[in-house]
Parts: sequence; C-alpha cells; structure tokens
Amino acid sequence: MAERERRMTRPYGGVFVARSEVMNAEEVGRAIRRMAHEVLERNGGVGNLVLVGLQTGGVEIAGALAEVLAEIEDLEGGAGDVALGTLDVALYRDDIGIRPVLPEEVTEIPVDIDGCDVVLVDDVLFTGRTIRAALDALVDFGRPRTIQLAVMVDRGHRELPIRPDYTGKNLPTRRDELVDVSLSSVRLGELAKP
Repeated sequence: MAERERRMTRPYGGVFVARSEVMNAEEVGRAIRRMAHEVLERNGGVGNLVLVGLQTGGVEIAGALAEVLAEIEDLEGGAGDVALGTLDVALYRDDIGIRPVLPEEVTEIPVDIDGCDVVLVDDVLFTGRTIRAALDALVDFGRPRTIQLAVMVDRGHRELPIRPDYTGKNLPTRRDELVDVSLSSVRLGELAKP
C-alpha cells in the first residue's frame, strides 16, 4: 500500500503491520514476467503499447513490467524503448468530499495515446473506484484503441463492474485487511495506530 493511501486510511497516519507474506521477491518477479508474456501475446509486441502506472503503487510495478517487456523483446534501448507513463487520478475520484484529495503526484503521459493499446498498471485492485477514475483521466489525454488493466493483486470486494486483464495473484481478503505490494514482497496485514 502506497504511503499516500496509508495517510488517508483510518486510523489516519497509521502504521502498516504485516501479518503474513503472501509473495516473496522471486514470486513477484515471476508474476511480472508471466504478465509481460501475456501482454505481448495479446498485443503482438510493444510497437503500439503504452504502459501507464497509477500513482503511487502502480508506478513501480509498471516500471518493472516495462523492463521485462524490453528484455523479452530484446530491445536495444531497454525499458526506455517501452512507452511508459504515470497517472495521478486524485481529482477524478468519485469520493471527493468523503476523503481528502491529495493530487500531489506526477501525471506524465510521454506519447500521444490516440490509437494505442494502453495498459493501466496498479498494485492492488479492490473496489474498482481507482480504475474508474483512471479511465476518466486517461480519456483526457486521447482516445486509445484499447485500454487494458494489469494488477499485481486482485483482492476482490468490487463495487463496480471492473475486471483485470492481467493479474499477478488473486488474493481473497476481508474488507478490513490491507495488502502491501512492492517488488520485494506482497504482505497482508492491517493499519495500527502510530
């Protein structure tokens, strides 16, 4: 769970306390590699592909996915040859007024996305509201040919009809549990008062 989301989740400013490690670094790496192969198979390479990492948790996953895509495609420029952007959806959320709005992260889409195959990348898919906001935000930058969704963890509890195209791990959780994702681990736990 990204630091910004920790600050906005009750108890505000709480400390994440891990109860169990669900995936280690090797397993996260394998999941990213598998998702990269699935992305390439579905899209026929990286020529028309744009990865967009959602701030803040999806950016690191999108960067790792870009590196693996470049490695598999044997691109001379490495991950720099894979179009990679970032998107902060804070101002597009449907819960403005219910929780604090903190548009403090960078939105940068480095290429024209008209006619491209865009893969939104996030760390955890929960209610689907962040992805709905991302769809709204993305169309302000152009009209992609397709928009696909890659997430490291799908934890269920959807409130909107949104489903990932590429999933690192399906992880059933209770609503009150939190999932912390990084390239080194996926941990399950809860927030405690600092």
